[in-house]
Order: sequence, then structure tokens, then C-alpha cells
Amino acid sequence: MNRTRLTRRNFLAAAATSAAVPYFWPRRLAGAEDVNSQLTIGAIGVGGSRGRYNRGGGIARQAARFGRIVAVCDVDALHTGEFAEKFEYKINQYQDYRQLLEREKVDLVTIGTPDHWHVPISIAAMKAGCDVYCEKPLTLTIDEGKQICRVVRQTGRVFQVGSQQRTEYGQRFLKAVALAQSGRLGGNLRAYVAIGGAPAGGPFPNTDPPKELNWDMWLGPAPAVPYCVERRKLFRWWLEYSGGKMTDWGAHHIDIAQWALGCDHTGPVEVSGAGRFPPLIPKYDPKRFLDGEITLPNGFNTAIKFNICLKFANGTELSVNDSYTSPDGETSFGNGILIVGDEGRIFVNRARLSGKPVEELGEADRRWLDEEVIKLYGGKKPAGHMENFFQCIGERSLPISDVFTHHRTMTSCHLCNITLLLGRPLRWDPDREDFVGDEEASSLRWRRQREPYVTEI
Repeated sequence: MNRTRLTRRNFLAAAATSAAVPYFWPRRLAGAEDVNSQLTIGAIGVGGSRGRYNRGGGIARQAARFGRIVAVCDVDALHTGEFAEKFEYKINQYQDYRQLLEREKVDLVTIGTPDHWHVPISIAAMKAGCDVYCEKPLTLTIDEGKQICRVVRQTGRVFQVGSQQRTEYGQRFLKAVALAQSGRLGGNLRAYVAIGGAPAGGPFPNTDPPKELNWDMWLGPAPAVPYCVERRKLFRWWLEYSGGKMTDWGAHHIDIAQWALGCDHTGPVEVSGAGRFPPLIPKYDPKRFLDGEITLPNGFNTAIKFNICLKFANGTELSVNDSYTSPDGETSFGNGILIVGDEGRIFVNRARLSGKPVEELGEADRRWLDEEVIKLYGGKKPAGHMENFFQCIGERSLPISDVFTHHRTMTSCHLCNITLLLGRPLRWDPDREDFVGDEEASSLRWRRQREPYVTEI
């Protein structure tokens, strides 16, 4: 019998109180639960302890609390070695994720690579029969979001996106969503988001890549360029690999804001605004650049300042800013979400949830709010984000940070970047998932991938 299918069918979710205990699938024929009965994990993209380039090692170690890591993959052999040596048992090491998926036949993978590799690896893993925990932001383009939603539906895999604000930080964000949706703020809800600005930097020198690094594989579907340590270490500030603060913190705060406004399963109909890019970057054709036909100066190229308005069909508006100051100058913040209704407003970030509607909650109100949070969380008391993933593997249910709502979040993030790149307002059809009457904007829903790293659907 196929081991992966048996694992999927018989795996039982553990209770929330046993978060630190590995999850097991029952081996009824063997009559025992031993190390071989744990779900097997492949850790893809783990960064490095010396000059860490991403947080993939952290999420993989979280997953190791619930299963058994049997293989690790990173394009830098130094990183795989550093990761593997932290475990008391042997872990197979790879530089090519395709070899890991083919040879190991793991139950699930964690993906902590740079952003431009998230969707290609996720799709390959699901097609290989794996459940997936992938760091945010999940997508590099709008059409990648459509692709991954389609593959999740086709394969039936459990897919958790690493948007921990939906679970953790004292459930402040869940409470903010519950308060907004309850009507306690009144009607005509709108939200103001501040996510910080990106840095300007460059030009940077090109050098030879470290001997342990497969630089061509690191670039993958992105255009071929010489090795530059800033591209690798600070990839978030290069449009070739990410989307700046818009897809970094925007993937967190826009997600919560759209959920609070009741727009997490749809999308805006208009996007407009303005921003600034690093002074090093000249005016250019964004489509030709993102397709690898032209190059820019060797420096950061994501937006450093911005003020964007997303309008939804129900009249709701979401304002996305590097920093926010209200028209009267009395409210100002650099990171967080302000949700405003006709009868009240609340502010939330990772440090606090505040505002009169929060301060005026009585004991009965707080019990009500706790119950609403559980309802938002699918009837479960929130625990850890990774624990939710493993619970949903056992139940074959939708995790709290599912692909479908995250795709809608990332679409809004990409719309903000596209309106900045084109320098004009845009109309969007959230049902067709395409721009209205703008071929140039539509061409930016996707970008050409470099051979031989084209995603196979």
C-alpha cells in the first residue's frame, strides 16, 4: 500500500494541549507508535546561521516539533550542513529541491526560500503528494496566485501560508477583525494601513559567488545576472525576486485589513495613488525589465514611499501607506492598521490593540470577544500557526491562512505595485481577475520565466 496515502487517511490530529509532542499516524498493523510513524518532513530553503538570508530554518525547526525532518535542501551547501548538524540523527542533504521530492517521498515540506521560488516549489511539492507550509509572501505575480489556487484544488493538499498574524501575537489581529465585523464600529468601514518604506541603495558591486552556492539555481526563473551579495541577502528590495514592503509587510497588514472589511474573498475594483522609487532607478519599461529584456542599475528598485487607495465594489476603501498621518494631524503611525467606522475606530499592530471600542469592553464583552475569535478560527481555540497546519493535515481541513484568501491579499499587493510602476489609476475586475481596458497593465499579471526553470502546472 502507498505509504503517503495511508498517512493521509489514518493520521489523527493531536489535542491542542500537546503542542510540543510529535504528531503520529496510527500503524494499526504494527501495533505501535515509534519514530517511523511520524509524518516525514522535507525542509526546503533554510538560510544560514552565519549571515542568515531568510527564516526558513526557523519554520522547519517549528515543524520538527510535530514530525520528523528526514531531508533538507538549500542552494547553499553550507546552509544545509549547518541545519543538519543541529539534529541528533542523520538528515539527507540536497541542493536541488527536485531531487529531494523525487527521492525522499516526504509527507510534507516547509518552504523558506526567497519569494520568487515560493510558487514553483510549492506546485512541485503538491504534485509530488506533499502538504505544504510556505512562508509569505506566497506569490511574485497575480497569475502565480491563480496557478497555485488551481493546483491546491486539483491535488487536495493542505496548504498553510506563513501569515502568523492570523494566529499569534495574542490574537490581537483576530480580535480586531471580530470587532470590525461585529458592527460595534458602525457602518461605512474603511481601513488605513502603514507598512514602512523600503530602503534606497546601490549601485552594488558584482563578485564571484561563494563556492558552496549554486547561484544559477538561486536565480531560478528570474533573469540571469552576475552574483551580487545584496541581491541575495536583501532580495526583498529587488522586484526581480520580491515586491518590497508592499509584499513584505503588506502581505501581513493588507491581509488583516481586507478580512476586517469583509473583502478577503474578493478584491478591489479600483486602485490609484503615487509613490517614489530609489533615485538610482531611471524611467523604464517595467514589462521588458521584469521579462529580462533590459537591465537596470545594480541597486534596490522597489518603491521607497507610497500612498495607495484600494476601492471595493461595496464602497469600502483601504489606504496603503509607507507611514500614515490623518488629515487633522492627530493620528500618526509607521506600522499598523487603523479601522474606522461611523461609530468608532480601533488600532492594531503586533504590540497593541487600542481604541475606545476596546477600552469600553466589560467582562461579558471580553468573553463574547473570545468566543468570536474562536469562531473566526474555525471553531478552534488559536494555538501556534504551525500547530494549526498539523491539525489541519489530520483533519484534511482548510488552515487559518489558506491559499485562497492569501491570493486575494497578494493580488491587492501586486495591484499597488503595478499602479506605482505604471504611474496611473487602474480598474480591476475581481471576478475575471484582470484589468479593465488596459493591456499594458494586464501584461504585468505575469512575467517570463527563465529556462529551464519554468513552472510546470
